[in-house]
Formats: sequence, structure tokens, C-alpha cells
Amino acid sequence: MIGIVDYNMGNLASVKNAFRKLGHEAKVESDPDKFYTYDKLILPGVGAYGDAMEHLKERGMDEAIKRFAASGAPMLGICLGMQLLFETSQEFGHNEGLGLIKGHVQAFDTARFDHPLKVPHMGWNRMFTKEHPLFEGLDDEHYLYFVHSYHAVCEDPANTIGRTEYGYSFTSAVANGNVMGIQPHPEKSHKNGLQILQNFINL
Repeated sequence: MIGIVDYNMGNLASVKNAFRKLGHEAKVESDPDKFYTYDKLILPGVGAYGDAMEHLKERGMDEAIKRFAASGAPMLGICLGMQLLFETSQEFGHNEGLGLIKGHVQAFDTARFDHPLKVPHMGWNRMFTKEHPLFEGLDDEHYLYFVHSYHAVCEDPANTIGRTEYGYSFTSAVANGNVMGIQPHPEKSHKNGLQILQNFINL
């Protein structure tokens, strides 16, 4: 069974509906004491990093997520949920994250261009991926839907399993063993996104 973490910061209905299209009933879960009852966990997210971490900590979800990750069961962060897996973020000041993947989250560096990048990065873009079970059945490059103003930087390049070009190359998918994350929204990315979610189910 797959649990979708409900901490008032995620696009829960869209994620749940995407799994339903695949014939899988994922359950929205707001009780951190029940996280361990799931085989797999989804950490979605839309909004500001600091607010998200505050919501997780208020409910004791941050420690419950860490315990779930330590169990070895598969976990997938989506968009902001992926960014929360990292140690820190510079969004609206310094914020501590879950620390499940070494690295940080930073704003797009728009100053390096004569014509600044439009932020947020929004719309369809290609992801160039390494071989990983999450991308089984997909080409090495495929289009997915993005909406974000900040991006992750891995301390260990081996944790980057997907990259995307937007002005420059940035990390758009990560993995540290059973802990995985994807910056774009698979639940909004039609066939390719559904394939990623199906692959997650199959893990």
C-alpha cells in the first residue's frame, strides 16, 4: 500500500488520482504514527520550503519520515517534496531540511544571463536520465511538466539520476538508495509521468 503524506502543502488529489488511473488506490495519510504501516510513501509538495518544514515538524512528521526512510522502504518526493529531502534550502532565508540526501536547494542563478531566466521555470521540459528503476520503459530523455523557482544541488553527483536544461543544467531527479525524488510533477505529465509512478509501484 502507498501512503501520500498530508501536511497541508501538497497537491494530494492530483497525485491520488494519478495512482487511481494506474489501478492503484493510494491513501492520503495525515497521522505520522501510521506511516510505518505503508509499503511505500509519497512526499508531495507545493509552496514554500520553510512553511513546509514547519508543518512537518508541528505534526511530528519529519521524524516519522526519517524513520520510514531508515526502514529501507521506497519513498518518493515530488517537486517541493523532493527539495525537502535535502539538508538545507536558501528559500526566504536559511532553512533546515530532512537531510536524507546531502546537498542544498538554491534559487535559479538568473544573474549570469544577459536576458534573465523567467522564474518560475514552468511548463514542459526534457529530463535527461541515468539508468534507474524509476525510469524503466522511458527514453534517456523525456518531457515532463515543471513548476518551480528553486532547484537542488547534490553534494555527491552519484545521487543525481536526472538533469534538465533551463539556462543551465540542474538536478531534476535524485536517489539515495530507497529515497528518491523528482522535481517535475509526474501526476501532471501524462504518459511519461504515469510511467514513473507505475515504476514506483513496481519497486
